Amino acid sequence: MSAYVVVEVTVKDPETYERYKVLAPPTIGLYGGRYLARGGLTEALEGGWKPTRLVLLEFPSVERARAWWNSPEYAPAKAMRQASADTDMVLLEALPPGADPAARK
Repeated sequence: MSAYVVVEVTVKDPETYERYKVLAPPTIGLYGGRYLARGGLTEALEGGWKPTRLVLLEFPSVERARAWWNSPEYAPAKAMRQASADTDMVLLEALPPGADPAARK
């Protein structure tokens, strides 16, 4: 079952963060992940959330997403991101195919 990594990023050091943006994608691909959105337009439809940058990744499973995040391949890029930006990141499990969203707790 698919899983999504949702990341809110506030860049503090643009030069270093640009290098991170080059290093991260190959590591994501190694774990079957792909970008669905990366720093595009965001518009608050409700509430006061105003993220400056959002990233949405899709992985084939929660396990593959966790494996990527903890991987030795991603570690150097992760350290670069953590040094150059403030981030909030969540892992979200997708609904199974055909599932009734109302039945999910």
